Amino acid sequence: MSAVPDTAHLAASSFRSVPDLWHHRIGSTPDAVAFRFRQGADWAEMTWEDAGRHVKAIATGLLGLGLEAEDRCCILSKTCHEWVLADLAILCAGGATTTVYPSAPTADCEYILADSGCRVIFVDTPAQAERIEGIREALPKLERIVVFRDERRRRGFVVSLEAFEEEGRSWAAKNPEGYTEARRSVSAHQLATVMYTSGTTDHPKGVMLTHDAWLYKAEAIDALGFLTPADVQFLFLPLSHVFAKVLEMSLIRLGIPTVVDGAVDELSDNLRAQQPTWMAGVPRVFDKAMERIHAEAKAQPPHKRALFAWALKVGRRASAVRQQGRTPNGLLRAKLRLADRLVFRKLREAFGGQMRFMISGGAPLSRSVAEFFDAIGLLVLEGYGLTESAAASCVNRPDDMRLGTVGKPLPGCEVKISGDGEILIRSRGVMKGYWNHPEETERVLTDDGWLCTGDLGVVHHSGHVQITGRKKELIVTAGGKSIPPAHFENQLRNRCPYVAHAVLHGDRRPYCVALVTIDRGRASEWAKEHDVPSDPHRLHEQRLLVDLIQDYVDAVNRDLPPWEQARRIAVLPEAFTQENRMLTPSLKVKRRVVEAHYADVLDSLYTG
Repeated sequence: MSAVPDTAHLAASSFRSVPDLWHHRIGSTPDAVAFRFRQGADWAEMTWEDAGRHVKAIATGLLGLGLEAEDRCCILSKTCHEWVLADLAILCAGGATTTVYPSAPTADCEYILADSGCRVIFVDTPAQAERIEGIREALPKLERIVVFRDERRRRGFVVSLEAFEEEGRSWAAKNPEGYTEARRSVSAHQLATVMYTSGTTDHPKGVMLTHDAWLYKAEAIDALGFLTPADVQFLFLPLSHVFAKVLEMSLIRLGIPTVVDGAVDELSDNLRAQQPTWMAGVPRVFDKAMERIHAEAKAQPPHKRALFAWALKVGRRASAVRQQGRTPNGLLRAKLRLADRLVFRKLREAFGGQMRFMISGGAPLSRSVAEFFDAIGLLVLEGYGLTESAAASCVNRPDDMRLGTVGKPLPGCEVKISGDGEILIRSRGVMKGYWNHPEETERVLTDDGWLCTGDLGVVHHSGHVQITGRKKELIVTAGGKSIPPAHFENQLRNRCPYVAHAVLHGDRRPYCVALVTIDRGRASEWAKEHDVPSDPHRLHEQRLLVDLIQDYVDAVNRDLPPWEQARRIAVLPEAFTQENRMLTPSLKVKRRVVEAHYADVLDSLYTG
């Protein structure tokens, strides 16, 4: 058993609760900018003091409804500054925030709202309000729907946020000490969040996180020392996800002005307009950014394509030197300066031109993507955490980065590897348990406070943690071989640009096979270039493309032991999406659902 010692343990927080932290921030920097956000075609700003007034009005609206300690209130909305205000208001009123992805099917919304016993739900649009109204009969505890934008109703079951704030101010006028008493009564170990995991099975579980868990995360990030109030954060990740939620807590702790806009399709334009110094994203965001850069370079005249290729080669050589802990010198340094001036500086302008680094989390980041961005002078720092650990547990630092790892544990977080290779985590950020699932809680939490993550990994001598697979996804073949499917799947996706997803299968089977879905965008471009019919819905029928994918599979197989190789593959006609329930809202593959849906296809790969 190997371990990462807890050499920088954080003492108990100096704050009692998130409301305590929030009011400390308002009092410390009342006139500083807290949020920037879209207001029509323009950008608007909100100071911490202004934000505090809105939070108080929403909180007193909840108190006027009789909200009690740890009562659940839900937020179903795209990322926006109102999401943050509503969340803080729920916490200041003593309630617990429950989260639902805005893209979640109505059946999932109904399950989460009913399971959590939600009393009030905040939604971003009238359309979302109508969706929840349609299932009202199944939600006997739901008392009110509050709509952030474009809602005209001011009374009744559905009201606008503006009207709800007016109700709150009226209640506060009659109960002048009510808000202060409520927020001051919140304790460190009180329930703050019931955050439903997207899960790779059909039913998500509610993870119970305390105020102290969020305080710890904010303090640990502050202790790392590479973020300051001089930074500008761009927050576009879904706040329903634990990754974005921890960013919300850290911006309060550090007083970082934050641009809040969840419109992913406008991300590039927004970055240029707002020029943030850092942001966090999931790997797919960085994948697509790299694809776009390559596509734009490919569309350039021959001499510019050649310049891009030369610069990238220089950047990759410099990156390799840096990964060895050295600084590029001599001729390489001179070439790198020239490449930066002619090519890389322009590429970084697409990210606003002021970006110091970006953080990737939520899923494994391809090493090739990380190396590409390092080559052009943009650090992508991979981190690691679970909903059950309040997100960030490990992260690479700008001055201590090792590509292919998720970095070192945060201050105050202990990591060790169990005898069977599982990563165990212990910190103040670990959950209280699963909502309404005591048996599941006992399965993953030990008596001495360790969280069994279900992830397999190793700890390097440097202290950097590397994820190698998922324990619960281990395949045990009929011959008794234990196989982490991620080995094959990640290598195929990293090498073959035409594969969107791969699922290795072989549990209790004589050998492994794989289901593969096509990246229709890239594959269509390839088909056009090779005079192959490019109908995206019939690409799986094109023999040349299937043979090309098989060549990549063969190349991956050559680097794996025989029992980890995919002997046969099936290229599927449809993509994995949230709509067909093959992907979670955080875009993880629901392995069991895929295998059940394609059981006949899998069986056919073992016949003949």
